[in-house]
Amino acid sequence: MLRCGLTLCVVLGFAGTAAAQTPPDRGTYLVNSIVACGNCHTPQTPQGPAPGKEFSGGTRFQIEAGVAMAANITPDAETGIGKWSDQEIIAAIREGKRPDGTIIGPPMPIPLYRNMSDEDVKSIVAYVRKVPAVSNKVAKSEYKITLPPAYGPPIKDPVEAPTPSQTVAYGAYLAGPLGHCIECHSTPDAKGAPDFVNRLGAGGMQFSGPWGTSIARNITPTNLASWSDADIKKAITTGMRPDGERLKPPMAYGYYKNIAPGDLDAIVAYLRSMKDK
Repeated sequence: MLRCGLTLCVVLGFAGTAAAQTPPDRGTYLVNSIVACGNCHTPQTPQGPAPGKEFSGGTRFQIEAGVAMAANITPDAETGIGKWSDQEIIAAIREGKRPDGTIIGPPMPIPLYRNMSDEDVKSIVAYVRKVPAVSNKVAKSEYKITLPPAYGPPIKDPVEAPTPSQTVAYGAYLAGPLGHCIECHSTPDAKGAPDFVNRLGAGGMQFSGPWGTSIARNITPTNLASWSDADIKKAITTGMRPDGERLKPPMAYGYYKNIAPGDLDAIVAYLRSMKDK
């Protein structure tokens, strides 16, 4: 998960600065920790997230597929998602489809979000409903590729997350459908998409921004075997490697510092269980 860069949804998110806190609800916890929605959807400044602009979009992502613009996902009725129903927002997150039928392109990690549980996606929607509406009209994304007609069939059956007692499976859920760490840290295939089948966690994805170019690390035991659990947790939550090197954006450790200790344990257990690459 040492997402030296989240694929793309986090592609330009300078490490967020969500304040550490004891969350009053699941949505608040998820958004301000492992899911880190603001790492893409909140405009960034050299000092961090722009004050008063949470989720108002406008961040520009220069990616292989073209130019993507982070959407305004505040409750603003005209420039955000204030007119969308809860089910429409859920469909956008998990199926990549807007209410008007258009498809959301990369870097939104729809293939992973499809496996986000019903409970968690509803909690995230509830949080988004509570943020202040911000009027900010965002330009449309311009892709050089043809987007798929759909990312899969409509999700109709209930989706449940593993329980925390299922440590490795729950860690995989945190690093996959929730944090999509594996999307950044898997080696890109010939089309630039993460190769989850052959190169899961093997690193190599590149991210360019004001910081220069960062390359996602190999997060399998091949690279992490010499790291202690504490080393891995420190890198995730502070952006500091054991050798003192600072991880570059878009690693969202400003949000990850809020990940609960038990969830960090599960993520580490999952990383330890991955096949060497």
